[in-house]
Amino acid sequence: MAGLPPLRRSVPLIVVLGATGTGKSRLALELGRRLRGEIVSADSMQVYKGLDIITNKVSPEEQRLCTHHMISFLDPLVSSYTVVDFRNKALSVIEDIIDRQKIPIIVGGTNYYIESLLWKVLVDAKEGNVCSATNGAVGNRTSSPNRKEELEKLNCQELYSRLAEVDPEMAEKLHPHDKRKVARSLQVYEEIGVPHSKLLLQQREEEGGGPLGGALRFPHPCILWLHADLTVLDERLDHRVDDMLAAGLLEELNGFHSQYNQRKIAENSQDYQHGIFQSIGFKEFHEYLTSNSNCSETREKLLTQGIAALKQVTKRYARKQNKWVRNRFLKRPGPNVPPVFGLDVTDVSQWEKTVLKPALQILASFLKGEEPAAQPLTMESDPSEGKRNRRVCELCDKIILGDREWKAHLKSKNHQHHLKKSKRAESQLNTHSSHDTKNIPQEM
Repeated sequence: MAGLPPLRRSVPLIVVLGATGTGKSRLALELGRRLRGEIVSADSMQVYKGLDIITNKVSPEEQRLCTHHMISFLDPLVSSYTVVDFRNKALSVIEDIIDRQKIPIIVGGTNYYIESLLWKVLVDAKEGNVCSATNGAVGNRTSSPNRKEELEKLNCQELYSRLAEVDPEMAEKLHPHDKRKVARSLQVYEEIGVPHSKLLLQQREEEGGGPLGGALRFPHPCILWLHADLTVLDERLDHRVDDMLAAGLLEELNGFHSQYNQRKIAENSQDYQHGIFQSIGFKEFHEYLTSNSNCSETREKLLTQGIAALKQVTKRYARKQNKWVRNRFLKRPGPNVPPVFGLDVTDVSQWEKTVLKPALQILASFLKGEEPAAQPLTMESDPSEGKRNRRVCELCDKIILGDREWKAHLKSKNHQHHLKKSKRAESQLNTHSSHDTKNIPQEM
């Protein structure tokens, strides 16, 4: 873009959000080329080497058109890489981009990676401000690099009980079966010596903080959300899986399995919960990859099942990504929640008109320090709504977190089934009780 003004420290970074299959990488690349930008991937699977097709990495040719960061630098066997590690490296990259008078463009779909760059929301025992924030209450505690994984090997009940003992407030906010979050909170306590809930409260109470976390790291970030009609997006995602297969997906999966996964399975150490092995698309083909059958019919059946599973889980993940944007940005506004500008990608034949041109107009205003003519997206929100309110449904034997989730549960088919079943049982009990009362002999 001719005559682009010098980048100031107050100029925001650009963040391109959107469900998988909406064209985030395409838009980021087009913006990067026009705005002397560099792209920082915020995808938890793209940091690993390998599985380029299944993780939908940009091609080497595309990377040559615009500098990309945070892609393919980790060995696939590393399983201890955390969001804190990502944040520390990515923030250093972003600062370097700004120092070189370039524009950082964050693109990706891993929610907690993006949050770690936008807000001060993580607790890290290595950070100096932890000690001062806790009035020097932190001792020199040490922990193994894989402590979180060690904790996750405990059964849910024991893990949750440990957390409830040292940090009952955090335990109340977490589901007992959410091993990852429970283990993380327990790890924080073990390493720092302060309850995780207390540290998060301190972040929220800092200047610029809010109900959902700490202050924004960068002033006025420009958030662009690519969204599409779900029916159209579902069809697009199905086609994308077909395109992956045509591009050599099976060869990639077989090669990766032979090089990294086969031995782990033989040693009974396979783990689809950590590292690149949790990639959507890899574990869905587990039965196909590990089958020793020489029957072509059996293998073809397993392959068909894997493809169907990949398509289903991809669409489910897209909905999860959209839900995060609505809940994190649109339904819970606050002083530390930046505005989000929506770009409709339903009709890709209109890309220039409905996506690229509006995005460039919005960014031109941001770069000049002006309010864009486009209006940010808004949604009705309930300020009294509790995101972590905890309820127990005795009928379904479930713990539900969040007011909105509770309302949805009460309307669910599963709950309605148990409710009808309970009412029938109660009605039958009342009928029997009435019948028995009538047959009791009256006293003379």
